[in-house]
Amino acid sequence: MMNQESRKIKSFVDLIAWREGHKLVLFVYDITKQFPKEELFCLTSQIRRCSISITSNIAEGFSRQSYKEKMQFYSISLGSVTELQNQLLIARDIKYISTHRFKEVAEQTVKVHKIINGLIKGCRTHNS
Repeated sequence: MMNQESRKIKSFVDLIAWREGHKLVLFVYDITKQFPKEELFCLTSQIRRCSISITSNIAEGFSRQSYKEKMQFYSISLGSVTELQNQLLIARDIKYISTHRFKEVAEQTVKVHKIINGLIKGCRTHNS
């Protein structure tokens, strides 16, 4: 059985939200490799930047001292997840992503969304 010290979160990479978000980023990069070259500076770039924003804001929120600040960055991350979901719907509808691949990545966005929501609720609990 693990002791308390070995389970302690010492870095943002220890957060489940960051780990699952990172999986999402890698998934997005894999999917967008297949997009047409003319989309490189449009939808491809937008989707990639958006996915990176998710984990970047989790990392930045982790480093903040107050729960109010943490909540602000986690909320921005949550907004990026929703923005990514919208962009993935567009990519699916214009046939850049197969229905099967869309379902896989969409499930990961929902998972990440729920975990970040948990982080925000935890901050609210500590902030009040």
